[in-house]
Amino acid sequence: MISDAVKEGFQRAPHRSLLRATGVKREDFSKPFIGVCNSFVEIIPGHCHLNRVAELIKKCIREAGGVPFEFNTIGICDGVAMGHEGMKYSLPSREIIADSVESMLRAHCFDAVICIPNCDKIVPGMIMGALRANIPAIFASGGPMRAGHLPDGKAVDLISVFEAVAGFKNGRLTAEQLETVETHACPECGSCSGMFTANSMNCLTEALGLGLPGNGTIPAVHAARQRLAKQAGLQVMELIKKDIKPRDIATPGAFKNAIAVDMALGCSTNTVLHVPAIAHEAQVDLNLTVFNEMSKKIPHICSLSPGGVHHLEDLNAAGGIPAVMAELFKNGLINGNCQTVTGKKVKDIVRGIKVLNPEVIRPFSRPYHREGGIAILRGNLAPDGAVVKQSAVAPEMLRSAGKAKVFDSEEDAVAAILGAKIKAGNVVVIRYEGPKGGPGMREMLTPTSAIAGMGLDKDVALITDGRFSGGTRGAAIGHISPEAAEGGLIGLIKDGDIIEIDIPGKKINLKISEAEITRRKKKWRQPEPKIKSGYAYRYSQMVTSASTGAVFKDKL
Repeated sequence: MISDAVKEGFQRAPHRSLLRATGVKREDFSKPFIGVCNSFVEIIPGHCHLNRVAELIKKCIREAGGVPFEFNTIGICDGVAMGHEGMKYSLPSREIIADSVESMLRAHCFDAVICIPNCDKIVPGMIMGALRANIPAIFASGGPMRAGHLPDGKAVDLISVFEAVAGFKNGRLTAEQLETVETHACPECGSCSGMFTANSMNCLTEALGLGLPGNGTIPAVHAARQRLAKQAGLQVMELIKKDIKPRDIATPGAFKNAIAVDMALGCSTNTVLHVPAIAHEAQVDLNLTVFNEMSKKIPHICSLSPGGVHHLEDLNAAGGIPAVMAELFKNGLINGNCQTVTGKKVKDIVRGIKVLNPEVIRPFSRPYHREGGIAILRGNLAPDGAVVKQSAVAPEMLRSAGKAKVFDSEEDAVAAILGAKIKAGNVVVIRYEGPKGGPGMREMLTPTSAIAGMGLDKDVALITDGRFSGGTRGAAIGHISPEAAEGGLIGLIKDGDIIEIDIPGKKINLKISEAEITRRKKKWRQPEPKIKSGYAYRYSQMVTSASTGAVFKDKL
């Protein structure tokens, strides 16, 4: 066992002495040591119940003959951090989590680990750390919250509240109506109820094979979620016996499976950051072009909030990720021979699975959209790529051209939108919000929700070198690479310039001459860092482009 390095032989008497002080008994030293990596924090609704999940897991590890040791990571709630300086620390927290998981697993010589994530950056961060350590691992998320309901029965979620803010600002909602939405949208613990980033990543963890069936969709408050936690505690012991490690599961075929499910579900655009970052740690070469290649083959068959009316509990009731994968497998679009943490191959998991609601998971003959949920755009504005959730774009905005309204920060853009300074036909440009320039690549849910709340989502596009929440809808194009702080063309746009967007054609271009671009480049100067000390500054110096998953440089 790996843990023998801290418990076997006369030289490890000091180590055993310390372990005895934690409650380890003599008979425990012959058993596998299992890390239980918990992201319980009290300020995140998706995480405030994870201490109870951990207790169930630890109990089952003991029953199965292992010795559990719980440790924690940090967690940042993107919703609470949204719209202010706090969001600069959200994406960077992924690297802290990955480093801390790697450090704990390697320093303490655990034989296996069960990771308990739930929300946005915590999921990929934990996977990245576990892949580095490459010991048997299972991911058991805390599960999604169910949608809220207004007194009239209308389903609402967190995005409803963000959009209601702009509705109140422009007089469409009263203060009382805004408060009603606020108090009903998030009714219980769990990750926010739509196909936002947290749920996208938990579903893709399941599709990748690192999470048990149901990991992505079983509601947090269901008894089935408790059963999944218990199953994880038992199954991790089987992974040790069979010596199945994360890199045995996270193969090139598994990543293609995950991207196929991503396209079918219409997941968050943040998956285009996190999946490549996870692949990097799995030592799998994954280029952004694969997203468009898969999108052309795979129709969008699930339309969940923010693009549709369904929520995660609806997807779960319709058969969950196994049912989505069964549809893909039936049509020859996923690799059935990929290994999973169940000990079974994908084809064995999906065999006999049926779709229980053909409106939530539509057949290929009647998809919501003929192409997958995400598209990668390129052009002179984004030679290294940009990303859009095309399944959440109004048909009339799939091809558009408009005059730029340029802002060098999210706050300035939001003030202009809520101040009615943005008109139909404008393209809002928010720059210097990329991984380096932000720093931290803030999510732009506030401005995109403001555009929707002002009734402009079918008339106004927004482009940024920042990123978007999984809850964003509309013609919102992010991850513009290279970013403004690296001298990208987005940093040279002026008010009134024409920006042409062709989502079906996968293009985005600034319509000015090469001579004018050259002239502007000569005048451009590198701006001063917005933050000059602490972790955010160090992050800005070490992070790579959004086009490579915003991972840290391999060499300093």
